[in-house]
Amino acid sequence: MSDIGQTILRVEIGDTPAGRLDKALAAAVPEEAALSRSRLARLIAEGAVTKDGAPVTDQKAKVEPGEVYEIALEPPKPVETVAQQIPLTVVWEDEDLIVIDKPAGMVVHPAPGSEDGTLVNALLHHFGGNLSGIGGEARPGIVHRIDKDTSGLLVVAKSDRAHHGLAAQFEKHTVHRHYSAVVYGVPDAGDPRLRGTRGVSFEAGNVMKVTSQLARHKTDRQRQAVLFEGGRHAVTRARVVEAFGGVAALVDCWLETGRTHQIRVHMAHAGHGLIGDPVYGGKRKLPPKAVGEAGAAAAAAFPRQALHAATLGFLHPVTGEELSFSSPLPADIEALLDALRAGEN
Repeated sequence: MSDIGQTILRVEIGDTPAGRLDKALAAAVPEEAALSRSRLARLIAEGAVTKDGAPVTDQKAKVEPGEVYEIALEPPKPVETVAQQIPLTVVWEDEDLIVIDKPAGMVVHPAPGSEDGTLVNALLHHFGGNLSGIGGEARPGIVHRIDKDTSGLLVVAKSDRAHHGLAAQFEKHTVHRHYSAVVYGVPDAGDPRLRGTRGVSFEAGNVMKVTSQLARHKTDRQRQAVLFEGGRHAVTRARVVEAFGGVAALVDCWLETGRTHQIRVHMAHAGHGLIGDPVYGGKRKLPPKAVGEAGAAAAAAFPRQALHAATLGFLHPVTGEELSFSSPLPADIEALLDALRAGEN
């Protein structure tokens, strides 16, 4: 330990190292240090990695077996976000991670306009300030997010080792996530309009598959846009669970990739936007003849996108245990479904 609070990690390169420094260090650092290759690359660039007392700032520098490097790690920086006593529905918790059933209306991470009342504020209070450093910052490890007005399951890392392990699973798309959504129309393989929609196809079991690139909209930075060149690859699948008068449906959506607003924008691209979605849902109205006056009114008045993160499955990043969680539909979506059912002819 140095006199300014740094931790000095001594790393010896193994007998068969990768050809470049960042890869070799990533393979050689002890697992409990939980230093990802990307963080090591930043440390190298910042001059925090030395050999024989001299900084090595080229992450592509060649390494030799038996070389010894020292990595200077700053203590985790305290966050300015304040802890707030906000009720949380905890589905699972151990020393490495926590699974939360987030209510609609809660922002995950503080941002301009939403500085408090967020999931992070609630977690800071829940943890009692006893946080591990995530990426060099003492804060809960937000590995993935769900939109403010989407309810449901979210996993958060409590340690660096869990953060890196979960992040790797999300990056490899091995995390299993299913969402329940209430949409306009009923996706069906027999619909000629869908057969002619670019990026839309059907798989066995009447499963609709939407494949595209996604990127920020050119003129509205709050929106995502479907592209077929550039952007980030995105794949969504959807299967009808229950149909209502031929004009609306409860669908099970699952993600092959996880992009911002992915389900919302993909379902809208297919012509089946989410009921209540103020950004992508359009101003469609359900015909009372199909779902009754109460059903049509319930859909028109629904105050958020009707989307719920219903199941979440992954391998525990430390123990390797296979974990799977489910969350029942919240009361507002159940009430919407009841109204739609009651109004069917």
